[in-house]
Amino acid sequence: MCSTARKIIPFFVMAIFIMVSAQPACALERVALVIGNGNYESAPLANPINDATDMASALRKMGFTVILKKNATLEVMEESFEDFGNRLKKGGVGLFFYAGHGIQANGANYLIPIGARIKKESDLKYRAVDAGRILDEMSNANNGMNIVILDACRDNPFGRSFRSASRGLSIIAAAPRGTFITYSTSPGNVAADGRGRNSPYTESLLKHMNTPGLPIEHVFKRVRQDLSSKSKGQQVPWELSSLSGDFYFRDSHDSGKTAVQQRDTTADDAALADERQKLAEEKEKLKRETELLHEKNALAEARRKMEEEKRKLDEERIRIASIPKVDSVRGTRYIPSLNATVSEVKFFESPYDATPKDQRVYRTSFSRTNSRYIAWELNLTHPAPGTKKNFVVDAIWFNAYGTEIFRASLNSYVDATWTTSYRNSGYGWREVSNSTWTAGTYRVDLYVEGTKVASENFTVY
Repeated sequence: MCSTARKIIPFFVMAIFIMVSAQPACALERVALVIGNGNYESAPLANPINDATDMASALRKMGFTVILKKNATLEVMEESFEDFGNRLKKGGVGLFFYAGHGIQANGANYLIPIGARIKKESDLKYRAVDAGRILDEMSNANNGMNIVILDACRDNPFGRSFRSASRGLSIIAAAPRGTFITYSTSPGNVAADGRGRNSPYTESLLKHMNTPGLPIEHVFKRVRQDLSSKSKGQQVPWELSSLSGDFYFRDSHDSGKTAVQQRDTTADDAALADERQKLAEEKEKLKRETELLHEKNALAEARRKMEEEKRKLDEERIRIASIPKVDSVRGTRYIPSLNATVSEVKFFESPYDATPKDQRVYRTSFSRTNSRYIAWELNLTHPAPGTKKNFVVDAIWFNAYGTEIFRASLNSYVDATWTTSYRNSGYGWREVSNSTWTAGTYRVDLYVEGTKVASENFTVY
């Protein structure tokens, strides 16, 4: 029995070794970061979003896990680079595809994010992404094989404000071993954005990378042949490679797809078309909602103005209605029992206890927010001074609506000199927060010994 076991175990180990060795190269983990930037404020591009979308779809069908970013800002690009680098640390093949504006300055290549405000050459270091950053992430990951595809050589939109105003991109001199770098055109030249759905470079690449069993070097050789012919030698793609092994976007086994696999691909295409249709519908819906919002805002503003006018009219109506009908007869101004004449009635602002006469400020207009008490002063004169006289003063207060609000009866006197005599009473409130006063015209009727001697008005604003 032990002899039989010794024979079975080596055979089992050999079988496992053969199965592992037979795994195709494409079974390695494949991770791709795809970025398309087109919605620039200055020099927008029509194709990069389509290029990135179609490239992401093609790579997924080839077994890549794809990180897709469209119209990415500086922050989004930097975060996606870091995420991409972390995923590469698990090993396998890394692929970076970028479509959008790319600029070279002082020998370095910069990828331009959406929203970047670049006015001078030095701004690139702080507001754009150095293309060397992606190579650093690949180098740190040490994953063995990396592919960098830059369809980013559109003309420099900021060239006039740059000292060097270099065209196209420069050659990347330092790249980790096992890296394949390709440019959509030769160094220092400009690539076309294209008038179709994709740029000429991406359109050709999508076609040839789908060929089963075609090595990566041959894929880009065919792309170069296509563009060189179509552009009559004006756009010639360029590659740099330090690959030591073979790489196929699709290996030769893909040519024998089953009917089920074919249907899956068709379903992916249908799903992509459906996504585009939904996006178009969302854009149209957003446009209609924006138009309705503008109309709603205009109606709201018109309603606000109408309500403001109505409020002013209502306030004016209340103000007019609040003016009391003051008696035209102010009184006799003469007091027979005293043989005295009312020479003056004056108003002043007062605390709870009236201030001395020499400290009063007389006026007939008072603030409803600042005033606490408003008091009156009655001055009498007599042609024959010599004796002190006592008398009673009744005061009746009326508010801005003509309603009696306060009544006071005071015992007063005139002194023996009879030059001037005064007495006062006030109406108001103790606490500033109390809202006793309302705007309008107030009135005080004064009676001396039962004879109406004055009917005086003051206003509160």
